[in-house]
This record gives sequence, C-alpha cells and structure tokens, in this order.
Amino acid sequence: MTIARIALVGDRSSSVQSHMRIPSLIEALRERDGLTLDAYWTPTTETADLEGFDGIWMLPGSPYRSEAGAVNAARTAREHAIPFLGTCGGFQHTLLEYARNVLGLAVAHAENDPGADDFLLRPLACSLVGHEGVIRLASGSLVERIIGAERTVERYSCTFGLNPDYLPVLQEGGLSFTGHDDAGDVRVLELPAHPFFLASLFQPELAGDGSWPHPIIAAFASAAVTLAASRTRA
Repeated sequence: MTIARIALVGDRSSSVQSHMRIPSLIEALRERDGLTLDAYWTPTTETADLEGFDGIWMLPGSPYRSEAGAVNAARTAREHAIPFLGTCGGFQHTLLEYARNVLGLAVAHAENDPGADDFLLRPLACSLVGHEGVIRLASGSLVERIIGAERTVERYSCTFGLNPDYLPVLQEGGLSFTGHDDAGDVRVLELPAHPFFLASLFQPELAGDGSWPHPIIAAFASAAVTLAASRTRA
C-alpha cells in the first residue's frame, strides 16, 4: 500500500470549519477511495522545506500568519511538480505567488497589506461568506474532468478575490482560469503544464456534511499517491 505524505499548509484553528473537517475527509479517502494520506499540519511560518512531500494542500484560514510562507508553499509545489491544491486563501496566495515570481508584478493582497498601491487581490463586491453558487467549468479542463460536468454548485467562505484588471496578463503568462461564476468572475485556476495544480476560491472541504471527500479533494489525493508510488519505484 502506497502512503502519500502531504503538507496541510495553514494556521490550524478550531474556528475554521474546513480545518475541523480534515480528519474525517482523510479517513473517508482511505475507506472509500483506497487513498492513504499521512498528513502533516504545516503553519505558514514553517514552509521552508516542503520538497519532500507528495502533495501540498494550502487550506483556508487567511489572513495567514505569514504571507511569505504561504507564497513559498505554492512556489515549491509549482517549481518541484508536487501535486497542489489551494482553496479559498490558498487560491488567493497562489495567484500572488504566480504574479510575483513568474510575471514579476509588484502586487499586493489587500487583506495582508491594505496600505499598498496596487492590489492583485481585493475585497469582493459582495462577501461570499456562507454563500453557495453555480460554477461553470471550461470544457476539457482538469476541473471539468474531475467533476464530470460543465457546472457545479459550491460553497464559499471568503471576502477577497482577483482584481479582474490582472486577468489578461495572468492568462497571457500561462495560468488557465477554468471556473467562473454566473457573473463571469474567476473561481478556479489551473497550471496546464503541471502534473496536478489546481486552486479554487470556493471550499470543497465544505461540501456535504464532511463525511465524504469532494471529487477535487479525491483527485488531489490520487495525484499525491501516484507521486509517492513513483518515488518508491525510483
């Protein structure tokens, strides 16, 4: 049996509902999908050595203690071809990492640096805390293949999102935005050249009652197990 070591990047808190669901989701992955994960909670202040993990999952719970640590977790996964899932705050900081380190943009997150001059992430026009909504998925995208449909209804708990002024430069720079709400706002991103790199503004951890893994979470776990198996054979 292959066991995948995954880093759960986030500042663990009993006040964050998605954090409290992690144990039952990991157990469900083992029992229902045959995917065994050895999960390590990793504070955003301690992300310097993540290269040895088989998967990196950046969880909700921002503002993080360390913006730089969160950004580094996304960078490590991107540069080392480690399966990556970012949800809510993870989605936001994945965008920040790519804009800064790949595209060289001097941009900020309004939650972390409200006095900055140029925001990549800014407050949503309407808070999505406690909301759910339809997401339309791009045909042929990773997320569409995972869900098995071109639309899905997902739950949110967030107040910050992408500044749409930066959408063209991010797309031209290599990111794929493969999920949008009915208003056309970005809700899912992918990195096509990567084995598994997906982030969503919605929180798949909040699907259902927490006793079964959302297909996105199962797909991430499967990618991590696949990497762990390949490392064992090497």
